[in-house]
Amino acid sequence: MWLFLLPSFLGTGIFTVFPFLDVIKRSFTEAFSNRFVGMANYQTVFENEAFLLAVKNTLRFLGVCIPLLIVSSLVLALAIQKMGEKKKVFQGAFLIPMAVPIASVVLFWKLLFDKNGFLNGWLQIFSIAPVDWMNEKTAFAVLVFSYLWKNMGYFIVLWLAGLNGIPATYYEAARVDGASDWKCFFYITLPQLVSSFTMITILAFVNSFKVFREAYLIAGDYPHESIYMLQHLFNNWFVSLDIQKMSTAAVVLAVFIAVLIGVFLVLEKRLEMRSRE
Repeated sequence: MWLFLLPSFLGTGIFTVFPFLDVIKRSFTEAFSNRFVGMANYQTVFENEAFLLAVKNTLRFLGVCIPLLIVSSLVLALAIQKMGEKKKVFQGAFLIPMAVPIASVVLFWKLLFDKNGFLNGWLQIFSIAPVDWMNEKTAFAVLVFSYLWKNMGYFIVLWLAGLNGIPATYYEAARVDGASDWKCFFYITLPQLVSSFTMITILAFVNSFKVFREAYLIAGDYPHESIYMLQHLFNNWFVSLDIQKMSTAAVVLAVFIAVLIGVFLVLEKRLEMRSRE
């Protein structure tokens, strides 16, 4: 068995683990002289205004998008679950955005949200002044909408997989005892979806970092400050070859992601223990 796993371990080590160890080393040294500078790079990064703005916007984006995506996809999954034969049609419809090429999405977004685009054209019919959607505070709402639209179908399918794994006998026994729909949901459905909730939350968290493509292709290197994310920051530092800052910020981000995923896993175990009591 270990012989079969050896190529994967070697590939992961050579192309992921060792390069990241080098990044950690570079975060404590100067870029070209390799002179050890201690925590000086970290101090520089945490005092950088662009980094602080990117962190604030990224945390804001995570705080808004992940709860919205999890709750709305669960509600839609519960509704689709009760549709019987028709649910396959709705599953396919929600998965269409995932199959659309990113270039097509960006083109449609530009046609829709440009200052002279379709949306402003419709607003003018009602005598509403046009809005420069991608160059004002509304850019954040557009980015949130883009993320939800792109990922909703995928997470609906994941919730449906969790819902289909709940034995129907649980609900039948609860109905015999006179349990209402709300009680079935809170005492049967939610406890049985703990594992699905953890996996979906982690995937939503990871996928939220992929929204950079839409924001970058629509608004460029330096978009409106409300959607200037960590991905923009890393891209700009990479272009300017600011290796010290880039390495340091990458280590900080990796630690943050690892800690957050660890928190999710601990919460999952606690929720599972409570559901068994």
